Amino acid sequence: MKRQGLFLILLFLSTHLAIGQRARDYNITIGVLPTGKWNAITDVPGVKVGHTTLIEGETVRTGVTAILPHAGNIFQEKVPAAIYIGNGFGKLAGISQVQELGNLETPIILTNTLSVPMGIQGTVKYTLDLPGNENVRSVNAVVGETNDGGLNDIRGMHITENHVIKAIQGAQSGPVTEGNVGAGTGTIAFGFKGGIGTSSRRIPETLGGYTVGVLVQSNFGGNLTIAGAPIGQELNRYPFRSAIEKSDGSCMIVVLTDAPLDARQLERLAKRAMLGLAKTGGIASNGSGDYVVAASTAENMRIAYQTAHTTDTGDVLRNDNISPLFMAAIEATEEAIINSLIAAKRMEGNGRTIEALPMDKVLPLLKKYGVTR
Repeated sequence: MKRQGLFLILLFLSTHLAIGQRARDYNITIGVLPTGKWNAITDVPGVKVGHTTLIEGETVRTGVTAILPHAGNIFQEKVPAAIYIGNGFGKLAGISQVQELGNLETPIILTNTLSVPMGIQGTVKYTLDLPGNENVRSVNAVVGETNDGGLNDIRGMHITENHVIKAIQGAQSGPVTEGNVGAGTGTIAFGFKGGIGTSSRRIPETLGGYTVGVLVQSNFGGNLTIAGAPIGQELNRYPFRSAIEKSDGSCMIVVLTDAPLDARQLERLAKRAMLGLAKTGGIASNGSGDYVVAASTAENMRIAYQTAHTTDTGDVLRNDNISPLFMAAIEATEEAIINSLIAAKRMEGNGRTIEALPMDKVLPLLKKYGVTR
């Protein structure tokens, strides 16, 4: 009973409270495009995010993050989608059907590497239980992961299907909790505590007025760079050789937009998110699983599960008008990764301690390089 009570408290805290600060709280501005109201993936209309966080004893530091492209029955109203592989050392479930059919039919789930099966099971159960899905006999759950085994007892496989369902059912619009939460609870980035991060960009009305939102699960390495400032080098934390040797890990990136894009265009958009990762100093190393899941939430682009029509309809954005979205994806990805680091806090777990990004040392460096005043 005590364990259940602790779980419910953690679930409430991870869903409703903000953790840590963000880049813009320190006057760190990345890119030139304006952000949305929340500077989060939830600035894309209809998008919701939910977390389940597990912090138990001295070894369990893990969780689940669910991203819903719209609040309806996603299986019945599928959305155009694409997946781009930056580096394929990962266990992303559901990729082949998305690539084959060009659509997404479930929430996007993020968790740890060995909990992908539970991610699938929970997502499938949630989908089958939705009203209207009584006769459904096939569900393509999209579940991404990074390996949090440094701080978490990953071999214990503590995630259950109930944790996944609760993350989906608890998803909300508005501000998104970042840092040590959900699927980012036990992750590490650039040798510091990583986690969940998010950001958004709003395209000017003259260029379409669309919104691009990004959410990341950061768990990778390289030579940390913030808004062009070589922070990793300056901290002497990662000399060249060490930066290469410690750069393995993974980064899951989710890009959503209300722009009416088809699957082909969404793959083009997804590729740009990797440029945002590169701007933070990540190198998509040999042992890194770097995947981008991109989807359009535009209502006119949704694909009905069953319809009397023999053709799909929906006006698609012209390729000539897509470049602003590319810039938005790059900027939002870069800032989401930096937000994941700044929001994360020092963590002990599984016999290991990982420090937070030392902002007392970082801020003078950002001022030195003209990033802040």
